[in-house]
Amino acid sequence: MRRFGVVGRWQAVRIGAALICMLSAAVAMPASARAAELVMLESYGCGWCLRWHAEIGPIYPRTSEGALAPLRRVDLALPWPDDLAGVAKERFTPTFILMDEGREVGRIRGYPGESFFWELLGELMQRMAKEGG
Repeated sequence: MRRFGVVGRWQAVRIGAALICMLSAAVAMPASARAAELVMLESYGCGWCLRWHAEIGPIYPRTSEGALAPLRRVDLALPWPDDLAGVAKERFTPTFILMDEGREVGRIRGYPGESFFWELLGELMQRMAKEGG
């Protein structure tokens, strides 16, 4: 009887070990290496948020942008996070805020589609690189 379906037992062990190594590396990274993040402001029932999650969400963590600025999801129905106290709140969802070392670099309001999203995010990333040094 095979309990792991398509993934074999040793493959599952290797995947688990890789995940543990990745998590350990993330915790051990200096704060400056984790300083940037892409904050996604979203709300329940937001169709454009769902579209972003369908089109971009699965691949974002595997992109260079996702490695540089991991995604952080913030539900507007919940209390505003303390570490974002200096960031202006937004009513429209989705809104993407590129943060670097606790300061806002820029925003993308709405989801204009996959190609426009990547272009706008690229511009924010370039701005962050210029301002960072």
